[in-house]
Amino acid sequence: MAPSQHTLAKSVSISGGSLHTGESVTLTLHPAPVGHGRRFKRKDLPDEPVIEARIEHVKTVERSTTIAEGGVKVHTVEHVLSALAGMGVDNVLIEMDANEPPIGDGSARPYVELIRRAGLVDQKEPRRFFEIGEPLSLETRSGSVMVVVPDPGFRISCTHVGPDGRFTQFYTTEITPEVYEKEIAPARTFVFYEDVKPLMEKGLIKGGSLENAVVVRGDSVLSKEPLRFADEFVRHKILDIVGDLALFGRSIRGHVIAVKPGHGPNTDLARLISKQHAKAMALVPPSVTPKGGEVLDVNDVMRLLPHRYPFLMVDRVVGFEGETKCTGVKAITINELFFQGHFPGHPVMPGVLQLEAMAQVGSIVALRAPGMAGKIGYFMSADSVKFRKPVVPGDMLFIEVEMVQRKKNIIKARGRCVVNGEVVSEAEMMFGFIES
Repeated sequence: MAPSQHTLAKSVSISGGSLHTGESVTLTLHPAPVGHGRRFKRKDLPDEPVIEARIEHVKTVERSTTIAEGGVKVHTVEHVLSALAGMGVDNVLIEMDANEPPIGDGSARPYVELIRRAGLVDQKEPRRFFEIGEPLSLETRSGSVMVVVPDPGFRISCTHVGPDGRFTQFYTTEITPEVYEKEIAPARTFVFYEDVKPLMEKGLIKGGSLENAVVVRGDSVLSKEPLRFADEFVRHKILDIVGDLALFGRSIRGHVIAVKPGHGPNTDLARLISKQHAKAMALVPPSVTPKGGEVLDVNDVMRLLPHRYPFLMVDRVVGFEGETKCTGVKAITINELFFQGHFPGHPVMPGVLQLEAMAQVGSIVALRAPGMAGKIGYFMSADSVKFRKPVVPGDMLFIEVEMVQRKKNIIKARGRCVVNGEVVSEAEMMFGFIES
């Protein structure tokens, strides 16, 4: 039986300077509902925008991992995400009043202590896992090698190789909260002396010091305190891998084997895992999807929506995540009425009907909210609409929608349609609901 999702028992805060920008920042971890995931909130910006910690939002990976959506950025997310993932916190809102978390002592230990101070709450819903089905690997020009193979748990085997082979270290461990807290979280970030000047010239490590980083000069180690482990460098590399892979959004069952890892290779591996997961989801036949609970068949869908043939664009709902996310399925066959004229000899599903499918799934999410039963949704606007690939007969359309804002009877949602693991269309939508 899969373990339950967890959130925090209360809100907790930590303040301090950030590593790269050097700014003072207060970070607060807030409890969040089932299916919320891990999200960052920029309290210092107008409208206090929220960014989900997902691999799709990764923008830069130079000496740290930065996520962004639109013009909103959060730098150096890996340490706090590593602590949350390593300690088993599935749902949390990470609120900050600047664009980079506090660096603390350069490890994840301050965040583990913060989580311990908050305490954990069992949310009674199963944790979302993805079991690696077949080996995935990548190799970079700089010599980094990342591999993940099937494994019943989550294990990382890592080899760190410094410049000219200095401080080559190996460590392998299963990642559990107990192991993470004791063996991985205390490992501090480090930098080789010859890299310091180039990093400063790029405007990085403005808040760096011997209090929050270990500096390696030749064969000597410079730090405010002695090394916490003889192999502290490779343990910190594992800390970063845990944080970067947390951007996949699900817990992983697999064995990661890493040689000369870094934020670039780590996030590239997270993308490969995400693609394998999307392909696995796309190949699930609706006929074997179990009924009941969090799954709706077409009759259940029609009890919620007023749409009927030929305008019902949802055959089945295959899952909900909390109260805001829903995934529907539409099997695209040559028997669809619209293929008679769109286009003869070259059947392509109209993009506007893909948008309609997203709206219908969005309505299903909205109608499950308190006070919404029996209402009918009407389109008010569609923004940032993009059609990326044609949808043709034989495709299985997975329609993923997240409700991002609700003000009384006005709903804002973000949706996308996926075929064989690739996004074919996406949009931001707003619709209003009235009594039927």
